[in-house]
Amino acid sequence: MSSLTDHAKNLLARAVAGRSPALPTGAFLALGTGGNDATGLSGEPVGNGYARQRVVFTGTGVQANAEAVRFTFTAAAGTFTHVGLFDAAAGGNALTWSALGSPAAVAGPGTLTVNPGAFTLTGD
Repeated sequence: MSSLTDHAKNLLARAVAGRSPALPTGAFLALGTGGNDATGLSGEPVGNGYARQRVVFTGTGVQANAEAVRFTFTAAAGTFTHVGLFDAAAGGNALTWSALGSPAAVAGPGTLTVNPGAFTLTGD
């Protein structure tokens, strides 16, 4: 994940300053068609079976998804070019966003899978 959102930058600044921010209690991966630091992921789909998926991380430095993350679709949903991380399954706050290594097209019913270790977070 290459970019922190403004919300995540503010959480980090409060933590470094010893102000004890309310940290996320879970992380949810989302798909979309764009993103920026101010708002995070954009173009997140609605319908067709799409839902954000909980991500469990492992690692001592670089964090990587410990298990496969599966997005299930009941119909075509378009082509996704970005991923984002949120602190809630719906709504909530965007934390990070990044472009995918290559676009992922969903042309009909099926599953899009992120293999274990394929989604990583670093502190840079």
